[in-house]
Amino acid sequence: MFAMDATLTDREKTAERLLAASAKHSFDPDKELDWDAPFEEGRWFWPPELLSLYDTPLWRRMGDEQRMELSRHEAASLCAIGVWFETILMQLLLRHTYDLDPTSGHVRYALTEIADECRHSKMFARAVTKMGTPAYRPSRLDRQLGRILKTVSTTPGSFTGTLLAEEILDWMQRLTFPDERVQTLTRGITRIHVVEEARHIRYAREELRRQMATAPRWEIEFTRLTSAQAARVISRSLISPRVYAEVGLDPKEAVAAALASPHRQDVMRQSAKRLTDFFDEIGLIRGPSRRVWRASGLMPLPA
Repeated sequence: MFAMDATLTDREKTAERLLAASAKHSFDPDKELDWDAPFEEGRWFWPPELLSLYDTPLWRRMGDEQRMELSRHEAASLCAIGVWFETILMQLLLRHTYDLDPTSGHVRYALTEIADECRHSKMFARAVTKMGTPAYRPSRLDRQLGRILKTVSTTPGSFTGTLLAEEILDWMQRLTFPDERVQTLTRGITRIHVVEEARHIRYAREELRRQMATAPRWEIEFTRLTSAQAARVISRSLISPRVYAEVGLDPKEAVAAALASPHRQDVMRQSAKRLTDFFDEIGLIRGPSRRVWRASGLMPLPA
């Protein structure tokens, strides 16, 4: 009983801190950002070093205008896929709260986070419209896998899914919002997202650690496998292959170039390193799941 009470007290203390932070540092993107301002000439839509083809032989054959166009379409792909991620995360959070006390701080913060994610989804969708690109979507296979994963997800799996989607993009966005080479609108979007996602990541990390300490063995084993599969889906969904066709490239050649790029491989591993270190620490990356994680490109291969 003492351990359970201590866990609940710890959970409530975390929730109250995050609720207080939310009251002070939440944003309405419709009001915070100047959506009517034109894009600035000569500025990137995403830092060039974070683009999928950067420093590849194909990149070196591209002209400056085509590279800039690629940045616009890749930024739009990340925003559109971000809406897909957020939609899944909101469903997972709602499932988590279903059987919990609605008067608890823990549930109140979950609902606060869902409200944040609603605003983020609208912000990302509006950004895609502003950029004038297609609304890039994951492949049909990945949409179906996403539907399955969110349906069968365990409670700890819900928080691994949250962290998978948020921490990889958070690493990239922390490099983006201070970068003066990047469009003002992109920097504003990433700044809002970084500030608010810091709370979401804290909430998910602390709850996942608690869940991993109490979940039955079967649930932990199942979560290991599903989270590894989710990592594969997320990593390959960030940039739609349609992006390359839209900027005048052969999609098959461009996808192959991105996959073979040592720079891109390093970017993806760096973006996930803090996350995979945490998952490894709490026991989520074990046995067969480690091989799937490596296949996702988010962990280095064995020496």
